[in-house]
Amino acid sequence: MIVKLRNPDREIAVTGPRRVRDLLVEVGLHPDAVLVIRGRELLTREDTVEDADTVEVRPVISGG
Repeated sequence: MIVKLRNPDREIAVTGPRRVRDLLVEVGLHPDAVLVIRGRELLTREDTVEDADTVEVRPVISGG
């Protein structure tokens, strides 16, 4: 699968299938600090991603 990381922008290739939580840990990201998007779908940490998927990982930003 292709994992598009933002801030800083980069892409990495990872073999699947695996749970989103496991993918994030593997690439060194805290699961509560990012959003994972496949197409137009927001994924949960328990969703599974496959070899054919492209996912985008964005940092969680909040404000008021």
